[in-house]
Amino acid sequence: MKLNSGALVLSLCLLLAFLAGQPAAAGRGDGGKKDGDGGKKGGGDGGKKGGKKDVDVESTVRMIVAKAMEGKPRVGAALVRLLFHDCWVHGCDGSVLLDTVPYGSGSGEKDAENNIGLEGFEVIDDIKAELLRLADGYDNVSCADILVLAARQATAILSRGKIVYAVKRGRMDGVVSSAADADAVLPPSTFKIKQLKDNFKARGFNTRELVALSGAHAVGVAHLSSFVDRLNTATQSPISGAYQNALRSHTEAQKTAQGTNDPIEFNNIRDMDKQFQNAAGYVTTGVDVTANGVLDNSYYKANLQNRVLFRSDWELRNDTDTGANNAGNALDEFGDNAGKWFLAFGQAMAKLSDIPADGPRFEIRKNCRKIN
Repeated sequence: MKLNSGALVLSLCLLLAFLAGQPAAAGRGDGGKKDGDGGKKGGGDGGKKGGKKDVDVESTVRMIVAKAMEGKPRVGAALVRLLFHDCWVHGCDGSVLLDTVPYGSGSGEKDAENNIGLEGFEVIDDIKAELLRLADGYDNVSCADILVLAARQATAILSRGKIVYAVKRGRMDGVVSSAADADAVLPPSTFKIKQLKDNFKARGFNTRELVALSGAHAVGVAHLSSFVDRLNTATQSPISGAYQNALRSHTEAQKTAQGTNDPIEFNNIRDMDKQFQNAAGYVTTGVDVTANGVLDNSYYKANLQNRVLFRSDWELRNDTDTGANNAGNALDEFGDNAGKWFLAFGQAMAKLSDIPADGPRFEIRKNCRKIN
């Protein structure tokens, strides 16, 4: 029996929403169960198993992330970025959360050049502390799991419930954090298309998934140092002249306003004020310009207008491969059909959250910022 594409997308979204919304009981080593298939309490034991309290991890994460994001969508964007920067390095092991470097020498991942501007650590700390409190100090949820769940909840809120996906629990926390390791594998904003595709392929992600995950640039902010090459005539990749001029003027003003030579700007021109958009020649057709900080497909519409911050964004238009392996085809597809992008982004986030960790030793950290 054949289903049309709209019915299939709707069915998948409803199924994922059902799976993602169910409460899960905290448990060390749950055999890779997806959150949402647990939560049963032992009969008549007051919700305890072997003296250990069952804790509704899902509800706790939802509550704390939602509170942190109240009126501050930037926090949600930071959590989504934090997940990518964790899982891409040593797999999903919470190593990006470490303040200290327990093994080896040098700086931890937080100090990596490609990790400039990472935020959201306090939200993870708050979730960890609350889970410990609710479980009377029994530590049964890893920091890696907390980050995966927090990023998923942030995605749901940022997308106004349009992006939902199921994830597994049972990750352990790594004990190694290296700035050099992070800079060796995280793709910088200056990467060209072949470098981007090779980087994602090394992690098992195809071109369409690369383009889907790039859509996260619909939200959040970036430091000037990450896109200054786009403003320099000697290093710039093709960019709308009007957008470039508007951006150059705005960043100069923000140096004074923010008191730094490396100010931040919104990733998405949709989130800039009307005066900036007019000066940049931004065409708002098909874009909800009132949806500031919303995770939607407006990034693709801006990219097709060549009004994006990063060279790596523009490079998606510069792919010479043919067929399904062409980034430009996916760029057009997601720009034309928000529903397809919602589904593709959720699937790619679920896959990202499932990258296995590698390392010499694992534990469940009591403090996400340091090893036990």
